[in-house]
Amino acid sequence: MGTENPNPRNYPLRPAATPFASPQSSTPFASPQSSTPFASQQSSTPFASQQSSTPFLSSGPVVGSEAPVFRPGPPSASNFPAPPFSGGPLVGTEAPAFRLPPSSRSSEGVRPPPPPSSGGPPTSGFQSFPNPPMPSAGQVPPPQISHTGRPAFAPPTRPPPGPASIFSQPQPPLASMGSPPQSLKTGQPNPNIPPPADQHFFSAPRPSSQPTSPPTGTSYAAGRGIYPGYANMQLNSVSQDPPMQPASFQLQQGGYGPRLQSASFPLQQGGYAPRAPPTSLLAQQRGYAPIPPVSTPSGIYPGNQFQQHGIAPPVAAQQGLAEDFSSLSLGSIPGSFDAGLDNTALPRPLDGDVEPKCFADMYEMNCKSRFLRLTTSGIPNSQSLASRWHLPMGAVVCPLAETPPGEEVPIVNFATGIIRCRRCRTYVNPYVAFTDNGRKWRCNICSLLNDVPSDYFAQVDASGRRVDLDQRPELIKGSVEFIAPAEYMVRPPMPPLYFFLIDVSISAVKSGMLEVMAQTIRSCLDNLPGSTRTQIGFITYDSTIHFYNMKSSLPQPQMMVISDLDDVFVPLPDDLLVNLSESRSVVEAFLDSLPSMFQDNMNVESAFGPALKAAFLVMSQLGGKLLIFQNTLPSLGAGRLKLRGDDIRIYGTDKEHTIRLPEDSFYKQMAADFTKYQIAVNVYAFSDKYTDIASLGTLAKYTGGQVYYYPNFQASIHKDKLKHELSRDLTRETAWEAVMRIRCGKGVRFTSYHGNFMLRSTDLLALPAVDCDKAYAAQLSLEETLLTTPTVYFQVALLYTSSSGERRIRVHTAAAPVVADLGEMYRLADTGAIISLLSRLAIEKTLSSKLEEARNAIQLRIVKALREYRNLYAVQHRLSGRMIYPESLKFLPLYGLALCKSLPLRGGYSDVQLDERSAAAYTMMALPVKSLLKLLYPNLVRVDEYLVKVSLLRSCFLCWSMIWYVSYLLPMSSQTEEFDTKKRLPLTVESLDTRGLYIFDDGFRFVVWFGKALSPDITKNLVGEDFATDFSKVSLSQRDNYVSRKIMEILNQYRKSDPSYFQLCHLVRQGDQPREGFFLLTSLVEDQTGGANGYADWMSLLYRQVQQNA
Repeated sequence: MGTENPNPRNYPLRPAATPFASPQSSTPFASPQSSTPFASQQSSTPFASQQSSTPFLSSGPVVGSEAPVFRPGPPSASNFPAPPFSGGPLVGTEAPAFRLPPSSRSSEGVRPPPPPSSGGPPTSGFQSFPNPPMPSAGQVPPPQISHTGRPAFAPPTRPPPGPASIFSQPQPPLASMGSPPQSLKTGQPNPNIPPPADQHFFSAPRPSSQPTSPPTGTSYAAGRGIYPGYANMQLNSVSQDPPMQPASFQLQQGGYGPRLQSASFPLQQGGYAPRAPPTSLLAQQRGYAPIPPVSTPSGIYPGNQFQQHGIAPPVAAQQGLAEDFSSLSLGSIPGSFDAGLDNTALPRPLDGDVEPKCFADMYEMNCKSRFLRLTTSGIPNSQSLASRWHLPMGAVVCPLAETPPGEEVPIVNFATGIIRCRRCRTYVNPYVAFTDNGRKWRCNICSLLNDVPSDYFAQVDASGRRVDLDQRPELIKGSVEFIAPAEYMVRPPMPPLYFFLIDVSISAVKSGMLEVMAQTIRSCLDNLPGSTRTQIGFITYDSTIHFYNMKSSLPQPQMMVISDLDDVFVPLPDDLLVNLSESRSVVEAFLDSLPSMFQDNMNVESAFGPALKAAFLVMSQLGGKLLIFQNTLPSLGAGRLKLRGDDIRIYGTDKEHTIRLPEDSFYKQMAADFTKYQIAVNVYAFSDKYTDIASLGTLAKYTGGQVYYYPNFQASIHKDKLKHELSRDLTRETAWEAVMRIRCGKGVRFTSYHGNFMLRSTDLLALPAVDCDKAYAAQLSLEETLLTTPTVYFQVALLYTSSSGERRIRVHTAAAPVVADLGEMYRLADTGAIISLLSRLAIEKTLSSKLEEARNAIQLRIVKALREYRNLYAVQHRLSGRMIYPESLKFLPLYGLALCKSLPLRGGYSDVQLDERSAAAYTMMALPVKSLLKLLYPNLVRVDEYLVKVSLLRSCFLCWSMIWYVSYLLPMSSQTEEFDTKKRLPLTVESLDTRGLYIFDDGFRFVVWFGKALSPDITKNLVGEDFATDFSKVSLSQRDNYVSRKIMEILNQYRKSDPSYFQLCHLVRQGDQPREGFFLLTSLVEDQTGGANGYADWMSLLYRQVQQNA
């Protein structure tokens, strides 16, 4: 059941299919010789042919996601607000209609059907079926046509699902399938209001965005420009991509437009058309054309006559068959007995993490999703419904997430005290209700009526809104920060305090770590938060412990050495922690002399445990942040660790998880003591040997800290990475001595919490230090059998001390609807939050189970969720050969596969080193959603074409014979030279062209891949004259040429977009093994690597397991 695939892939790729199935193509429901009740393969009528789809079809080997059968076009923005939630099982929002491939790819495009013959029922190959029960045409009024030509639909309620459709015809492949029109969704206040255009966020796959093979042809190497192998490029064009739409398609897909005269295709594909004149291919594919009122005698027409007479279908019948899901065809390839799957149709998150809009759209006053994300914004109304939601239900909180300029969290300072509920202690927020003419307010969490203080009183208008809302950000903003009064302090606010515990053994000196660390700290002294309040101190250690007196009156620091490791004491406790502004010269003198002080040190021992105790004794009076720089396995005194290493013999046994647990309880006990005294610990580990990160990382896990791991650290290679990450750790805004609690409404509660913290009580998280790069997850459960409230409210409160010395409370409030439909829970799901919570659960499971069991648990949850979702539609729709999934979770299988292939869960003994696995686990437990998803599915972009283009452009500017051309090109040069970092490629080896240059970015490292046939001039400009040497000995740095400067600009552009970590650059040449496999090929999650399934095989495996007991 795991991700392993011992056998090679048995699923050949499906050849490119045409959007209209040929008569020979097979469907899951009919053999090539069989025919439908109303249309045969041998006969073709102007109104019903085997190539065209009827609006009632829901089956067929559809590749990719399909669009709804008919759709109103995007109108102007509506003035009517959307309701908080709808009642039907709606998944996603409207998807754009079917888009045909560009005309330049005629071999993969539309194949025109045979000329239509005269109308009439088929005479051969006809099999009789009873007609489905349908109301007569006379009972259904024809749709009304507005002045703008848009149809007005009938009742907004959804009838009970009808019987499965008996109309079975092939449908066009590669079409997106979203939700039905807004008029068919239950709970909508106005059925005549089409959805706004900005809700069309899922479209059919575009050929240019997901290439499956390298570009071929002579156009690449025909020209003789500056770089051999590249064609001469047009300088007055930014992109040479072929147009997405051929000239014959003049109307927007799924939109509205005038009726055009043609006889090519009598009916719009999958839509409705008027009787005359017939529409052509110029009409929208799978669109909706307005139908004039038609007066017909009452009666029921067979399917083919029903279309020929141009009668609109009964609304009830259409509503019963509207498909609310996306689907993927897993039908067989014609002429083959193996199941086929088109790789290009597989959904991929090439746009990165797209935050769901439903969270903010339903309730405008909710906090931003960067602070709080729910795994589903639809809270189940009963425990029975919650039991059918097999995915994690909970929230991911990042309380101090960075905000864009202009969106800062407002600060509120109450004069007499913060307004809170007397019973549940909820802070006043936009969802409280004021009653009794503004004299009382009702808590939105516990519904208690509270008195309004006299200095907070304001009149309310007829709608119950306070007249001073514009002056009260806490009543209109979902996120706000309160200045806490004195009663929120148990002691005076602590100053920002940084204490450094530094290993100075021989390995630390020889690797260059000591010098880089000292230089970085010195360069950050001016930027440490806290201004004149900041405190600082140092301890170094090898086989002894070294204290440093940095009193401001001293010209040089004084070192005191303690060799008694069993009874550690602190000499001069008042002078080991000093005010930075007062002792600045002494601190700088110490940092300047530190590398030379130990340059001849040959000590290989590490008294880390006793040094840790000494640091605790120094810091316990104030608290603060302890930064540990460890190079050697602790070998002396308390906390010494064995060289237990990685043992292949215990993998696959019940004792496998023990090597991932801390060996000594000493470190967990020290972490508890650190947390009690408000000390956070960050661990920087550098050794090229085993250092037991599983044990050392415990210090960071339970103190709200972080683990930075630099295996085989060498200053010449890793200097920039250490310098950037240490600088950010020291200078980013930090919340000190913090506690966090998440409150929620009646009937629900958070049962478990996951991340780096210490749980002080059942729901209070102790966080000695918090910053913008930390996130925490919590699981939610229902306390009551049935929820009676229509809305559940959540409030995150973080009480902390700012670096300026203020005690503050940051509050994030959000509301979520209570739903009675499982389909609504799926529609409101958030894949990013689900994967974030699921990854934390899986990593924690590896500490008590085998790696294979943790991977199986992920797979089982995904299978159960997809099976439960399939059961929602198994009765109404023919689903054979199709894997269906909600639009909101279309990337869930891929992220699940990537999670199983991540460092903490991947393979076994030979796949990942034990320290590297433990370090990755500690890191992923604290990552925010966006950073985690980027780590699981990194960016892959091609840059050589861009470099050639900008080089050719620059040559034109430098050419005197073309000086007149500058006035024409200069206005567009800034746009042409801007690299599009969002043009991502699928993570598969098929995306790599041997003539290309690619950048792989997972947020922690860059891999620059050089194809074998890449132009030598580009390689020479990037790495210098020795470009043919081993890339492991070459670094990528800026050189004195235009190509090198542009590639460094691209890399810096990526680094600025996510400054949490520094992406160290690794150069890889195609075919250079094992370097290529280690850095890149094992990270291409869509390919089969290390015995694990590829993406296509994984989807087929999930499909087969979903089918079992479905």
